[in-house]
Amino acid sequence: QCLLSGSWRSDSGCRMVVSVLSKDGSFSGSYLPGSASGNSKIPTSPLEGSQQDAGLVPQPTFSFTVHWQLQDTAQTTVFLGQCYVGTNGEETLHALWLLREAADNPTEDWKATR
Repeated sequence: QCLLSGSWRSDSGCRMVVSVLSKDGSFSGSYLPGSASGNSKIPTSPLEGSQQDAGLVPQPTFSFTVHWQLQDTAQTTVFLGQCYVGTNGEETLHALWLLREAADNPTEDWKATR
């Protein structure tokens, strides 16, 4: 059964820790980028999300938002994915993400999302 509680590490070294997983599927925790981000000064940032009821489906979908704790810019990243259970019982997360930086004005909006 896929439950997001605990610590997860990505292939690029990012780390997600889900500290609270509620009965309704909501969760909170923290996120720390890995060495592949190229910026070792990014602090651990809070995350909040939701997981599909793992009691209803064996490989649930999930989403979470990271509100980066940066002083010089406003950034938010949204992750959307699914938890898979392999034949050996190991849980694996697959996710896509979008990063949004604050734009100074509407004409700069086009380059604010990666």
